[in-house]
Amino acid sequence: MKAVSVIIPAYNEEKTIGQVIDIVKQSNIDCEVIVVNNCCTDNTTQIATDKGARVVYSDKKGKGYAMEEGLKVAQNEIVVFLDADITDYNKNLIHLLVNPIIEHDIDFVKSTFERTKGGLVTEIATKPLLNILFPEMYQFSEPLSGMIASKKSILEKLEFEKDYGVDIGIILDIANLKLTTAEVNIGKIENMSHLLKTTQSMQNMSNQIMRAILKRAKYVK
Repeated sequence: MKAVSVIIPAYNEEKTIGQVIDIVKQSNIDCEVIVVNNCCTDNTTQIATDKGARVVYSDKKGKGYAMEEGLKVAQNEIVVFLDADITDYNKNLIHLLVNPIIEHDIDFVKSTFERTKGGLVTEIATKPLLNILFPEMYQFSEPLSGMIASKKSILEKLEFEKDYGVDIGIILDIANLKLTTAEVNIGKIENMSHLLKTTQSMQNMSNQIMRAILKRAKYVK
């Protein structure tokens, strides 16, 4: 089995980052674990270091910035991105995400999952807009999922959005390049940080996601 670089962007995730790293390390795949400190003010870095992860820093706040910093230092061609605030990942998570790449030479893998709660931004804002603007390109049941796998040589060619638009931007760019894709079910997860977001923060998230979509439809710059 080929080695994999697992990149975990993190902003103040001291309560969950250790458990996420533990799940990655349970994999039977050789994993390089990279935690990107995205302007944290808590104990995320110390916990990640104690768990054996490599910590790198992004001095610009925003998920896309953190993903880029992690990608710069990744040593393996197969790259996995994970969210840092989910503690009930499937123990076979890494295998599920990278298997289509290793076994079938798929270019990009997106996760789907069952939710306990949430998903309002996906169902009310994101999917309707995608179905209108990109009906022939849109295919993923969880377009905003941050759990993905791809090849470093492909990801390095993409222009990452710097905010919450980064995930939807990636899949639309992948589709536009006509690369091979797969979607894998990673089970049931609960993203507590999203459930605790305020109405204002959810609106900001929706705005950033819709801007990324409209940008690729040539409606905004």
